[in-house]
Amino acid sequence: MSATGIDEAKLEQFMGQAVTDMGAAMSAPLTVLGLKLGLYKAMAGAGPLTSVEVSERAGCDERHVREWLGNQDTYELPPEQALALADEASPVYLAGAFDIIASVWADEEKLLEAFRTGNGLGWHEHDHRLFHGTEQFFRPGYQTHLVPEWIPALEGVEDKLRSGATVADVGCGHGASTIIMAEAFPESRFVGFDYHDESIKRARELASEAGVEDRTEFEVARAQDFPGGDYDLICNFDCLHDMGDPVGAARHTAQALARDGCYMIVEPMSGDSLGDNMNPVGRMFYAASSVICTPASKAQEVGLALGAQAGERRLTEVLHEAGFSRVRRATETPFNMILEARL
Repeated sequence: MSATGIDEAKLEQFMGQAVTDMGAAMSAPLTVLGLKLGLYKAMAGAGPLTSVEVSERAGCDERHVREWLGNQDTYELPPEQALALADEASPVYLAGAFDIIASVWADEEKLLEAFRTGNGLGWHEHDHRLFHGTEQFFRPGYQTHLVPEWIPALEGVEDKLRSGATVADVGCGHGASTIIMAEAFPESRFVGFDYHDESIKRARELASEAGVEDRTEFEVARAQDFPGGDYDLICNFDCLHDMGDPVGAARHTAQALARDGCYMIVEPMSGDSLGDNMNPVGRMFYAASSVICTPASKAQEVGLALGAQAGERRLTEVLHEAGFSRVRRATETPFNMILEARL
């Protein structure tokens, strides 16, 4: 290859970024090991430690731990990093993201086939770590924002939930969002629907552990035809864009909603154009959408493939087509936009 016309400074900058990205990618499995072996928890709040001390506190082999610590750059876990890596109750706990990353690597052959054929890859066809990782990744944000901020931003919904409402959480996965709402609003009843039977089984277990099984149900059903009607609130948490037929799903929601009911759609934060999303959050969401969201939609009927960065304008078009007359952005976080749709 001729070097004629090559800008050496640009090449050096690109190679530096490539090496940085490769280091991050290679470090991801080590982060998973640190989480699952309890290495971060062993270091949290302990001050400076030697490799021997870390290995003893975690019950691991010192030589392996010593090499792992070399990648981690420091032998002390600062409190800020402990929030992200050792505190499961923290709003910035990151463990789930690394299970998602691990699941994507495990699905490499399936994804190659999906890209070649355009047939997609169903949610249920992914490595099992995706399901647990997704729950762990989204739950801290829901725990932090859902009850204190998102629900109060919806017109009249909080009062209904406090007095007793019926709620459908469609595409609930392991039921993290359903359980959080059930804990906060004991007078209301909540039904979680998901087509993935293994996720529904896990949701039932978690509801029992949380002590909210008296006001929650979890059933296997699709977004296009889940049972029941006259719901006061129907929710989609980070899943409408994954659906093959989001218009059909939203149309069924419109039919199942009470006339004065509210449809809450929580979606990844994004602008309406590619240029709007050229930032670290957009990069992460485009990556996830390439290997999880878009293949999931392509594997279903219609296969609209909105993608995780569909944007408010495109989502509003979908909701209007489904029969909703009013759509507004109720609130947002750096990672999510919360849309409120009314009949």
